[in-house]
Amino acid sequence: MNIPDGFPDADATGTTDATGGAVAADGSGSLPGPLVGPAWLAMRLTAGGPVVLDASVGAHRAAARRIPGARRFDIDGVMSDATVPLPHTMPGAHRFTEEMRALGVDGTDTVVVYDAAGVYSSARAWWMLRAMGFDRVAVLDGGLPAWIADGLPVDEAEEGFAPGGAERTGDFTARPREGMLVGSGAVAAALADPGSAVLDARSRERFAGTVAEPRPGLRRGHMPGALNLPFGEIQRDGRMLPTPELRTVFGALLGERKREREREPDSEKERLIVSCGSGVTACVLALGAELAGYTDVSVYDGSWSEWGRPSELPVVTGP
Repeated sequence: MNIPDGFPDADATGTTDATGGAVAADGSGSLPGPLVGPAWLAMRLTAGGPVVLDASVGAHRAAARRIPGARRFDIDGVMSDATVPLPHTMPGAHRFTEEMRALGVDGTDTVVVYDAAGVYSSARAWWMLRAMGFDRVAVLDGGLPAWIADGLPVDEAEEGFAPGGAERTGDFTARPREGMLVGSGAVAAALADPGSAVLDARSRERFAGTVAEPRPGLRRGHMPGALNLPFGEIQRDGRMLPTPELRTVFGALLGERKREREREPDSEKERLIVSCGSGVTACVLALGAELAGYTDVSVYDGSWSEWGRPSELPVVTGP
């Protein structure tokens, strides 16, 4: 995997330094955390309130409606590095800065990201902004479907979803953080480390290799030693599970490994690397892990689009 320009070594194994939690916001109050509900956003959807970004991908980019004033955070387009032969690769810091400024985002803004599927690609936008040193960002729980279900106002988009643009150029500056995005080297090291865990957000069938990968040319199966947590299993009705339930889900999956490590006096807290097909739904697991209280989380940017290609990287099948 290529390392984006201006970005720290994508195979780094250091912890993230994102603040997370509640952060100060100019003029629009404080974010309650990495997740906000439709009612919270609706009360602040006024001049001087949060910048709202639509991060929908695939067919959902063509949604006929949008949250009023939303601007397109185009993960399928300019918000991915088209020079890399892997989908949805993080762009370099210079390019990211340019695109965020074109969206009219300032470094002092508060940003809420959503998508038209629920909580899907919005988590990727949230993680990308965090990885670029920007903490005043949250995901809209339930996305556009939850917004509409709550009877909140929408703008009818033109054909192909013409997003709202920016009236002015922002002053956003990317400041990449080490370790929030990692490459295959860091994943291989984590698979061999009893103090780390690699979680795969793909479906159980794809993880086991009982169905073909949707992207041609990729091997079936998973990384030896990885754990499977399909991203949909930490959601209910398109919204993230409540924090106590997220703790139960992650704890049940990681508990035995944690108990073994706690017998060692010098053991460290669990380090998680999350993966998926192309680095998008892995970020849903990253969001769930943060809500559950995990603080040392990285996203494998290349994910199965890189690891699953014919190569010497090991692959196994089965549950």
